[in-house]
Amino acid sequence: QVQLVESGGGLVQAGGSLRLSCVASGRAFSTYSMAWLRQAPGKEREFVAAVSWSGGSTYYADSVKGRFTISRDNAKNTVYLQMNSLKPEDTAVYYCAAAKGWRYGSRWYEADYWGQGTQVTVSS
Repeated sequence: QVQLVESGGGLVQAGGSLRLSCVASGRAFSTYSMAWLRQAPGKEREFVAAVSWSGGSTYYADSVKGRFTISRDNAKNTVYLQMNSLKPEDTAVYYCAAAKGWRYGSRWYEADYWGQGTQVTVSS
């Protein structure tokens, strides 16, 4: 079992930055690939970024490539999402997810574990 708790969301102006954190319980954290997904009001959940169990591989949605950076610290059981140059269209609830093995894009919708989400609001 893995429990995920996100933090770091908030209100920021367009062009600003935020760093989201997701702390995982359990000793098996380093065996899971981790990802961030988001869901805006009235829209379907959307993949944002993923990182492999070692941190050696990362993958981003085209909409955030070059602006967001995903990373992890296995010693702290934590995965991060550094978000720069934020846009109003980045406004959403951001979810942390964990899965065995590596997967791309929409395959993350079937992740093994999910956090409760943290709200990110970007004002224009």
